[in-house]
Amino acid sequence: MLTIRLPAELESRLAVLAETTKRPKSFYVREALERSLADMEDVYLAEAALERFRASGEKAVTLEEMERRLDLGD
Repeated sequence: MLTIRLPAELESRLAVLAETTKRPKSFYVREALERSLADMEDVYLAEAALERFRASGEKAVTLEEMERRLDLGD
């Protein structure tokens, strides 16, 4: 279980949405968290991968070079 404090305006918007759609506020909080967490996870995982790459000292290659290496050209 989790308890959070919301700013009054956000709480009001959530309450109106819940009342209008006849769904509980928790439904929308859960929906918002699922969507936001997926995006945040992607960002943090990408940042971590970039840091590992930078720390490895490996040289970056251009898209064109990678396409040549994989023989993906025209």
